[in-house]
Order: sequence, then C-alpha cells, then structure tokens
Amino acid sequence: MSEVETPQDDRVAHDTVEAAVRAQLAKALGGVRGMIEAAVPVTAFTGAYVATKDVKLAVGAGAGAAVLLLAVRIAQRSNPQFVVNSLVGIAVAAFFALRSGKAEDAFLPGIMLNAAYAAAMIFSIVVRWPLVGFIIGTVTGDPTAWRRDPGIVRLCSRLTWLLVLPCAARVAVQYPIYLADGDQSGLLGPAKIVMGWPLQVAALAAMVGLLARGRTPIDRPIDREKPA
Repeated sequence: MSEVETPQDDRVAHDTVEAAVRAQLAKALGGVRGMIEAAVPVTAFTGAYVATKDVKLAVGAGAGAAVLLLAVRIAQRSNPQFVVNSLVGIAVAAFFALRSGKAEDAFLPGIMLNAAYAAAMIFSIVVRWPLVGFIIGTVTGDPTAWRRDPGIVRLCSRLTWLLVLPCAARVAVQYPIYLADGDQSGLLGPAKIVMGWPLQVAALAAMVGLLARGRTPIDRPIDREKPA
C-alpha cells in the first residue's frame, strides 16, 4: 500500500516558507501533465468547431477528449482530479454554447472565472490576507500564524500578485474579443490555449525565481511544544 501524504509529512519535508510554497503550488497545478490535460479538451473543441462550424460536434469532441483522458487516468490508477476539473469545465462551456447556439459562448465561463479569481486574489491582498499565505498555513498546521510576520505577509502578497497577472491578462484580452461582432470562436480558442498553461507556467517560473532568493524558516506550532 502506498503512503498517503499528510500535513505532518509536509511539515517534516519543508523547513522554509519558500520550499513549502513551491511544493504546494506544483501540487495545485498538477505539474506538466495536469496543465496539458486542462488544455487538450479546449483544443479539441476549438479545432472541431473551426473545421466544421458545428457547435454540437465541437462540444462532443471536447467532451470526448476529456473522457478519454479520464479513462487513461483510471486505467493507470492515478489521481484524476485535473481531468475531472477539465471535464466539468467542458460541461459548463457546453451548456453555455448549446443554450445559445453560439460557439463563442463556450468561452464565457472561463472569462468570468478568471475575472472572479483575479478579483478575489486582489481583495485578499488589499485586506492583507493574501491567498498564498494559506498555503503556508496548510504546512505549519496553523492557518493564520503566518500573518504575525510582516515579512511573510509581504512575500505572500507579491506571490499572490504573480497569480493575479495571468487571470487579469486573460480577461483583458479575451473579453473584448468575445464582445466583438460576429463569430469570435476562431480567435477565442487559440487565445485561451496560448494564455492557458503557458501563462501559468510563466507565472510559476516567476514565483520560483522570487522564492529561490529567500530562506524564511517555518515557525511550526509543533516545534514550540517540544520540551526544553
């Protein structure tokens, strides 16, 4: 039986804030495979629609790609989380596109979701509860202790800004295309793919670069409980 990673395992494995954040971000993104699995159904949907101009066929292609990826995950007995996320995304996009009969409406939920993510993260920075700080909380076992250190709060704010930028860029580029006259799916599809995992990888690389310059010790509650 394989070992299951627990919060205690994380506390032992990571001695610095930077190491903990790097590990948790990589886990959240699902690595290269997870990001590819998120892009494949969108690529299948866009390619099918550009080739056929048939919304139903395009939705079927996107959903079929997601189901195929899910079957591979199940056959390999690996974590299907990111494929399931992709399948849910395709289902929501299909609902919007099939309801209106317009392929570009399949991209509206993604635009709205990115806008919501960006707004939530900016709000968390403004109120000095930056979202990335809670990653540290999952490692230390104390979800709010990191706020007692102004240096960690500033670090988490900068890291959260780096997560905001891809979301804000997607909305800034894709929403005006969506609002333009005519069928814009031929532009929205490539824009979504190019601004999907490549932008996320760029943001992660920037975060890794920022984290690589520091070694902030993790102050664990468990350490304070040890006898003198």
